[in-house]
Formats: sequence, structure tokens, C-alpha cells
Amino acid sequence: MSTPVHELAEEVLDLPAEDRAKILELLIHSFEPKSRDQDAWTKLALTRRAEVIEGKVAMVPGRVALQRVRARIA
Repeated sequence: MSTPVHELAEEVLDLPAEDRAKILELLIHSFEPKSRDQDAWTKLALTRRAEVIEGKVAMVPGRVALQRVRARIA
């Protein structure tokens, strides 16, 4: 006899890898305690992602970003 958990697992395992990865990420995050700082960082990351997608800002390669930071603090 199959339990609801096993039935759900079977359904999830039949999903494409990308969908399984999303579910895995959600499950992992569900074990982490939420803090105001974490929520603020998540909100900021989502806002920045949306700005990139909407074309409001351009992404900069990490190497270039580090060069700019080093130049500012030199």
C-alpha cells in the first residue's frame, strides 16, 4: 500500500529535471529559518533580477565589477 508521501514522490520524480530542481530548492529553503535580513536580501535580489529582465540595468561580468570596486577604493 502506497502512502501519500510515496505517491507524491513518484509524481515529482516523473517531472523534468528543471522542475525537480525548483522543488528541491523550495524544500531546502523550507528548512531554513526566515530572518528579516534574509527576507530583505531575497527582495533585493528579486528586484535586481526584474530590473535586468526589463532592461532597466545591464549585467556586468564579475571581473569588471571587481576592477571597478578596486579602482574606487584605491
